[in-house]
Amino acid sequence: QVQLVESGGRLVQSGGSLKISCALSGAPFSTYIMGWFRQAPGKEREFVAAIWWSGSNSDYADSVKGRFTISRDNAKNTVYLQMNTLKPEDTAVYYCAAGTGSWPRVQVHEYDYWGQGTQVTVSS
Repeated sequence: QVQLVESGGRLVQSGGSLKISCALSGAPFSTYIMGWFRQAPGKEREFVAAIWWSGSNSDYADSVKGRFTISRDNAKNTVYLQMNTLKPEDTAVYYCAAGTGSWPRVQVHEYDYWGQGTQVTVSS
């Protein structure tokens, strides 16, 4: 049974940094493309970042490019999102997702498994 569990979300001041994590269990982690999405109140779930199974390729939404960095540790079955220079508009529930097949993957329907999310709140 595949499970994804996010952790690390919290309240942070504008301009600050935060690193969140997602651990996968029940499947071969190294075979999955891993992605991060976020959803703010009243908005659709949107793509944030994705990383290839080997970590050799990454993709970012324009809104976070240069501020966020996705990484993965296959030995720990964990994907990370390092968030720097946070803005109030980054406030959202952040979800990790796992998918197989083609690259890149930037849409919700392109992923097979989802975590429950972790809340990130950026105060002004």
